[in-house]
Amino acid sequence: MMPDDWQANPQRQKLPGQARLAAILERLYAGGSVSVVDLAKEFNVSDMTVRRDLAELEADGYLERVHGGAVPSARAPSSLLDDIEPEYEARFARNRSAKELIAQEAARILTQYRTIALDVGTSVYLVAQMMDKSPRKRMFTNSLRVAQLLSQAQAEVYLPGGLVRNDEMSVTGPTAVAQFSQLFFDVAVLGISGVTTEGLFDYSIEDSELKRVYVTQSAVRIVLCDASKFQRMSLTRICDLSDITILITDAAPPADLAEALADAGVDVRIVGQAD
Repeated sequence: MMPDDWQANPQRQKLPGQARLAAILERLYAGGSVSVVDLAKEFNVSDMTVRRDLAELEADGYLERVHGGAVPSARAPSSLLDDIEPEYEARFARNRSAKELIAQEAARILTQYRTIALDVGTSVYLVAQMMDKSPRKRMFTNSLRVAQLLSQAQAEVYLPGGLVRNDEMSVTGPTAVAQFSQLFFDVAVLGISGVTTEGLFDYSIEDSELKRVYVTQSAVRIVLCDASKFQRMSLTRICDLSDITILITDAAPPADLAEALADAGVDVRIVGQAD
């Protein structure tokens, strides 16, 4: 969801291009149509900029331009955009078998690393359940759920200070970002809400700030992505595809996404398929 002060803070209205595209789609699918004039005013950009954005989204099949604005494309169901973050328990149950296979592969990869950063989310929690928790490993996470699980196994666990998102049980905010920005990790394991040719996306602005820290401060970046997240966007864009080292999934990505991942040098590992 949008922060309450979004409309009142003009500095936050000047979104970077890809985040603005995601926000336009959010409004489109929530309201059934968007207006060039309204979008330009909301995001503090020119009408021409909005028209270019709409043209790009139309070319990608997300919408159809009409006089003065746009409407959803018949080719683009609303499921392409996640505008509201589902409850944690609902996400935990969704595609559970695929997530478990993905987590098993991630846990296997992690055996070779000592300093490990673990993101928030249900897929990452499953990795924490399955991974080697020996005291020789140093674990860093902003997830209270993950930290509690790892501490029960006597692992060496570090949490940042900051504000707790009660629904996700994640630690967020400038203090958490500043503390983890001073560290460097062997590997980071990231959960996402969606991936397109434009990059990785997440529901939460706050959690995404820490995800970007994990990306920039880790030698290896592992992304967990079951196939339901292909070609889906959310409000917040985390990073480019080229920032990923390994993407673990349970099915082959669509052709255009597979090509973009290959061009970005991403090691795509598909689990659960017969050789």
